[in-house]
Amino acid sequence: MTTPTGSRLRQLTTPRAAALAGVLFAVLFGAVIVLIRTKMPEGLNSSADWLRPGQSGIATAAELMPFAGISFLWFIGVVRDGFGRYEDRFFATVFLGSGILFLAMMFVATAVAAGLVASNKGVTDPATHMQVIDFGKMVVLSTSKTYAIRMAAVFMISLATIWLRTGLMPRWLVALSYLVALAVLIASDISMWVTLTFPAWVLVVSGLILARSGRFEELRDHHG
Repeated sequence: MTTPTGSRLRQLTTPRAAALAGVLFAVLFGAVIVLIRTKMPEGLNSSADWLRPGQSGIATAAELMPFAGISFLWFIGVVRDGFGRYEDRFFATVFLGSGILFLAMMFVATAVAAGLVASNKGVTDPATHMQVIDFGKMVVLSTSKTYAIRMAAVFMISLATIWLRTGLMPRWLVALSYLVALAVLIASDISMWVTLTFPAWVLVVSGLILARSGRFEELRDHHG
């Protein structure tokens, strides 16, 4: 294969600043969860006051979620780049699949929540409307705190296993990841607040990636 005259092929490398995507995701996703949880009551409720435009932060959460999702995809790319040739296909597949499923389900949850806000106008049948609201609210809560966060737990477990087998991250982070994932798997249905443990974990991981980026570059150069 030939290259144009005067040009030279260069290997693409992940910029160190890309690890900041995890920090951005942690902040944005944390804000989404706080906005939804503080505005949307858990359980069935006979009032739709939380959907009124002047009192609802649900629409703001729905606007922030796409940017949180973009940041999370960048975070996945940064983490996977750190594996280099140490990547295990089995655990890497679980890692990617669970991360994408988590993101997809959070998109669904915030989209349904935004739909509830948009539909709370010009109501002609209040009784039927309340049934729709209760159904939509339970979809949002179930999707986020039952399904999405458990996919996040699988994401943490698979990533911790890769780190344990390769030694790319310290053992204390591996142990912390397993403990947080186990707690999320068991207690996620108790409250939506449990979902906040995931962005907090991403924030810790992003900080370590930034601090240890030099080691990842050395490993890549050594095995390149």
